[in-house]
Amino acid sequence: MVVDDSVVIRGMISRWIGAEPDMQVAASLRTGLDAVNQIDRINPDVAVLDIEMPDLDGISALPQLMAKKRDLIVIMASTLTRRNAEISFKALSLGAADYIPKPESTREAGAAETFRHDLIQKIRHLGAKVRRAAAPSTASPPLAPAPDRQREAAARPQAAPPQLVRRPFSMLAPRVLLIGSSTGGPQALMTLVAGIGPVIDRSPVLITQHMPPTFTTILAEHLARSSHRPAHEAVDGEIAKPGRIYLAPGGRHMRVVRHGADAAIALDDGPPVNFCKPAVDPLFTSAIDVWQGGVMSVILTGMGSDGMRGGKDIVAAGGTVIAQDEATSVVWGMPGAAANAGICAAVLPLNQIAPKLVRLFSGDRS
Repeated sequence: MVVDDSVVIRGMISRWIGAEPDMQVAASLRTGLDAVNQIDRINPDVAVLDIEMPDLDGISALPQLMAKKRDLIVIMASTLTRRNAEISFKALSLGAADYIPKPESTREAGAAETFRHDLIQKIRHLGAKVRRAAAPSTASPPLAPAPDRQREAAARPQAAPPQLVRRPFSMLAPRVLLIGSSTGGPQALMTLVAGIGPVIDRSPVLITQHMPPTFTTILAEHLARSSHRPAHEAVDGEIAKPGRIYLAPGGRHMRVVRHGADAAIALDDGPPVNFCKPAVDPLFTSAIDVWQGGVMSVILTGMGSDGMRGGKDIVAAGGTVIAQDEATSVVWGMPGAAANAGICAAVLPLNQIAPKLVRLFSGDRS
């Protein structure tokens, strides 16, 4: 269900969705009031909801839509203004699954293509999750083998469910905490940093969240409030110090480099990595030259596989990777890729990651 007061945007999004073989437009509506009044009849899996609309704006329509359809996946769409970024963060706290920034002008081909790619991926992955949750089990109960086949069935080896490989935690003391996240990341990050005060006090914390400019500014402010520690968008050339949280600014990759005995932030405007800018892999890989095996990394909820390759490098250098588990992830793409690659020392529910980190930074290596 596409809800936007711009006929141009509604038409553009509807064409994109209509061109995909695994999704279709259930409705194209002009206002939030139309969406609330018609949600029962339309019964969509996903709603793309504009923020600024007449009659009933997106943030006012959101709780009413969620009340009528509890499993509705809502993706908030807005232009890149500070006000809209703040509203998008509020929408996440009210139950929206994700947000997406709309290009300032649909005539900018590059911006429109990025918007298309990101929107289609979000609809596909978030929609697939709610479809899986709603799908009834179609598995048939096992049939008892015929008497003349009982011995054959008993002798045939049974396939065991695949087990994720766990690596031991590094025996080296962690000297830095790196965190990568994407879809569902803002909520997960605020939960995580609220519980790792002792870790932040001991070591610098560097975070890459897939997020555009302006949004990262707001996220840094939220992280500061949640952690009760200084948090800000990283500045090129600044020294990474214990007691602070550094967030990759939207639109720039964040790496670290040696600066004498210290670690310095290095921002660059290079091409996207894994379709993302900022991306997690550049941060993870660069940290090895500075902290070697003393890197502790966490991969939280998100689409794609960003962080997996950098995580492999961290493990090869003697560091540690922890991933969020599937049950508590909005999308188990990034953490799932790391877990299935066999590079994780632990795959944990979100509420268990902070306590584990506090123990590890306090000297527990188990």
